Amino acid sequence: MKHRCPQWVLILWLVWPGTGAAVEDGARLYERHCAACHGLDGKGGVGVPLALPAFQSTVSDHYLESTIRRGRPGRVMPAFSSLSDEDVKAIIGRIRSWYEGPVPADSGARVAGNPEHGGALFAEHCAGCHGDKGQGGHGTGKTFSRPRDFPIMAPALNNSGFLAAASDAMIRATLIQGREGTPMPSFLKQGLAEQDIDDIVSFVRAFESSVPPVPEADADAEPAVLVAESPYDLKATVENVRRAVIGKNFRLIREQYLEDGFMPAGKENKNQIVVYFCNFKFLYDALALDPRIGMFLPCRVTVVEQDAQVKVMTANPKRLSKLFNNSELDNVCEEMYRLYSDVLEEATL
Repeated sequence: MKHRCPQWVLILWLVWPGTGAAVEDGARLYERHCAACHGLDGKGGVGVPLALPAFQSTVSDHYLESTIRRGRPGRVMPAFSSLSDEDVKAIIGRIRSWYEGPVPADSGARVAGNPEHGGALFAEHCAGCHGDKGQGGHGTGKTFSRPRDFPIMAPALNNSGFLAAASDAMIRATLIQGREGTPMPSFLKQGLAEQDIDDIVSFVRAFESSVPPVPEADADAEPAVLVAESPYDLKATVENVRRAVIGKNFRLIREQYLEDGFMPAGKENKNQIVVYFCNFKFLYDALALDPRIGMFLPCRVTVVEQDAQVKVMTANPKRLSKLFNNSELDNVCEEMYRLYSDVLEEATL
């Protein structure tokens, strides 16, 4: 006779803290929301390496929770406000599964330091990586968008998300211990005294009074597509687009039917033409800032004729930039928006 497990035992196994189910859920949630930037195994990429013992030994669960909730406004790390408390705890559990040491307790106590002296030390020891105003390294952390000798990009310290998540104790511990496996050294080993380190912590904490404002990212405030109606026929409008592009010091790359590659050769709609163009310096500078901009570069404008009406259209870069949480990328997309607007206007005058 087979022995059947009582139902209450099965339910208890499913919900009891620390069971395999919770770890599995955390792994699934981490893979869905975090792995693309931080690596499937937490070894980093666009995002910082979360599995590093030197990282995990200095950050509390509160730091991780606040980072997930708030993100880093204007940087690559988004805010995951839609995740439930249980989801966030499960993700943190997955992150902690790579670490066997003690988890530091969170402390709200402020370090007693001299921020003026700390500012001088920051300029000497920290600004080279974190920026003269704590704005962090440029780019996303991908190799093409950062110096080759930096395995990761230095985070922004004057960021509201960081300052809300990081306690003085966490910043202090990081300065004292460093982050082995990253460019962040131990400043004790660099010759600074603990009071010097306290002074730097106080200087960093003082960023709270001058954190640069970051506008709310409201993608829906911008139309997804820029459209202009042309008074000319299809052929003349395409030629107008070419002239406008060249006049903006961009090089024509190619023209093709919109359906090219999606329909059998010769079956494409001949009244839908895409004009590709590029300024290679602009492209290089943009990719060096954030490689994700390659999703909508090189530039392209589509000319469509339907029901005797010709329209010129392109994706709105200002709408796309809001998806990436990178304030520097916003500036590039603003420039692209002006370019596209000018091209559409000149082509349809």
